[in-house]
Amino acid sequence: MEALRDARVVVTGAGGGIGAALARACAAEGARVVVNDLDPDAAAKVADEIGGTAVPGDASGVVPAARAALGGGIDVFCANAGVGTGGGPEADDADWELAWDVNVMSHVRAARALLPAWLDRGEGRFVSTVSAAGLLTMIGAAPYSVTKHGALAFAEWLSLTYRHRGIHVHAVCPQGVRTAMLRSTGVAGDLVLAPTAIEPEDVARAVLDGIAAERFLILPHPEVAEFYAARAGRPERWLGGMNRIQRAYEELRAKEGDPA
Repeated sequence: MEALRDARVVVTGAGGGIGAALARACAAEGARVVVNDLDPDAAAKVADEIGGTAVPGDASGVVPAARAALGGGIDVFCANAGVGTGGGPEADDADWELAWDVNVMSHVRAARALLPAWLDRGEGRFVSTVSAAGLLTMIGAAPYSVTKHGALAFAEWLSLTYRHRGIHVHAVCPQGVRTAMLRSTGVAGDLVLAPTAIEPEDVARAVLDGIAAERFLILPHPEVAEFYAARAGRPERWLGGMNRIQRAYEELRAKEGDPA
């Protein structure tokens, strides 16, 4: 793919799951890839596998070190790192703050660091791993749902603000993906996500296709487009359907002895 051949690519949260699949897919297309992850061993393992460079650490501050590792520039930034914080309003402030910091503000900080050089040369590509929760919602996970809506809003803002200046933006919105994050969602994930879950490699292929087609919204689960349209066009019906899922979720938790 022309957009990735010899491109300097950064993938955050790339020690496993979707991020590792994206790193592998970009490298296979001829990109030079920086693999970022909080886990230095996981980052090193993926980087060694693909002939990339591991730059471990917090995704929020990775741009300077990644730029240096790539010889002074970044062409594609995949803001993939995320946290699946659950709960509702009762969740601790620390959980809400973590979700905001990783799922939204790490994207903002990356864009802040990347945009001056990109705008100066008239080209750059920002790939945001959002989740279908950013288009719809996720039961049992208010911090995750709210911040993924924020991630989508920021990606939209970047696209509409800078597309005429050569900045390409993609929002990747899968439903269930067979990763450690899905396994951590418990009953909610089993009920809503697991039945149609796909592999991380399927998401990576969808991203490559979306980049080739210059699509802003990349939907590895195509049915999400129908759900999104129903949410916008028939909100009461959509909310009623989601509430039925919520009640089923509560019943399953009660059976497991966790009625909260």
